[in-house]
Amino acid sequence: MIGATSTLLPPATTATLIPPFDAVNCPVRQVLDRFGDKWSILVIILLGDRGKLRFNELSNAIGDISQKMLTVTLRSLEADGLVTRKMYPEIPPRVEYELTGMAQSLLPLIKEMVKWADANIEEIQENRRRHAERSPLKP
Repeated sequence: MIGATSTLLPPATTATLIPPFDAVNCPVRQVLDRFGDKWSILVIILLGDRGKLRFNELSNAIGDISQKMLTVTLRSLEADGLVTRKMYPEIPPRVEYELTGMAQSLLPLIKEMVKWADANIEEIQENRRRHAERSPLKP
């Protein structure tokens, strides 16, 4: 029997989800904000699958990302401690990017999300199509 003060969630999880909570400093929100952009997950997957990559290798593997956006994405991932950047004093300069241990621990979760997306994308697309047919067109 579960007591009046017991929950099915671990105490740390419960504490962050029970209002009032600090939405600005919410750990889940802060982490999801990083991965809500268009490129971060893709960069992590590429580095996880291929190991160390140079900037141009990443850019070529992604294809449709601008140099500026890739730079911003890599800097953000580096600032969060998910990617390391190593510059070699050569001519021309060589810079390699690699996942940190923390990002390596995140990789299995991202891969599970990719599996889920692959398994459900057709149904999601069909739902979107049906929803668009029911919804009035917006100017």
